[in-house]
Amino acid sequence: MTRSVSDPERRQALSALGGLAIGATGVTPTIVQAQSGGGYPSRAVRIIIPFSAGGTTDILAREMAARFADRWKVPVVPENKAGAGGNVGTAQAALAAPDGHTLLCASVGPIAVSPSLVPRLAYNPLTDLVPIVLIADVCNVLVVHAGVPAQTVEEFIALMRRQPDAFNYGSTGIGTAAHLTGALFGLRTGTRPQHVPYRGAEALRDLVGGRIQFMFATGPSVIGLIRAGTVRALAVTGDARSRSLPEVPTLQEKKLASFDSGSWFGFFGPRGIPAVAVESVNGLVNEALRDPAVQARLVANGADPVGGTPERFAAHVRAEIDKWRAVIRETGIQPE
Repeated sequence: MTRSVSDPERRQALSALGGLAIGATGVTPTIVQAQSGGGYPSRAVRIIIPFSAGGTTDILAREMAARFADRWKVPVVPENKAGAGGNVGTAQAALAAPDGHTLLCASVGPIAVSPSLVPRLAYNPLTDLVPIVLIADVCNVLVVHAGVPAQTVEEFIALMRRQPDAFNYGSTGIGTAAHLTGALFGLRTGTRPQHVPYRGAEALRDLVGGRIQFMFATGPSVIGLIRAGTVRALAVTGDARSRSLPEVPTLQEKKLASFDSGSWFGFFGPRGIPAVAVESVNGLVNEALRDPAVQARLVANGADPVGGTPERFAAHVRAEIDKWRAVIRETGIQPE
């Protein structure tokens, strides 16, 4: 059941979030060391990942979990809680005890898309979750099965128009960015591909196997397959080429169905999470993202490091909710 929150309570929650502000480069190393030596965390920390193992959220969460454990000297346990396009795990995190020992690593779908698409959503991302830090932006890549006889996005669109019922696209679940991006692509190109939802990363297995013909996949989840030649990248979304795939054109430069549907990934905590937990997580993530080795590893795997303050992330979340609400209106997608 959706928690009912009054306007005064919502303003109070957002005001409290603003009070958690720290510098754009995170807390200083001395503060982080003091926190890791006592106080927070006082026991094992779990990170809820609302998707199955192997996807981009999982990859980024585990990268940061290893660094948290090394600094905090307590177990940091990633837990995959997939279901309903990320909504199941996100709801569990929102309802967790707000003591800082349960964190959420989530992406655009359950945070920015679901509020406008899913009736009776069990959480409100603006009032039940506290944005802590934006880890990375990730482009969505239009990838096709290696057997699809199209080398460019123009050829692929022409092929779909000639064979309008022959193409299925996969997604990581109903209401995810991959689902809406595929629907918007079909609408704006005058094609009608059929949507096949999956539970997380399983869609990639069927793409490789040829049971679906294409999908809009996040860079980190598919870059290895692209380099191996198992799937073919035709275009990326967004207004600039990806640092990880500089040879792949954008839809915008091709003058085809241009729209920014990139994904992003960040840490959240349940409403009421202590400020010390927010500061510690934010500081450690920003510290990690300043590490040239981490930056190179993320870029090599299809992600652009971001970082920043909690309030900057909160503003980003609000803007993304507005953007995806407009996309849902345009596509006319309804809950299935």
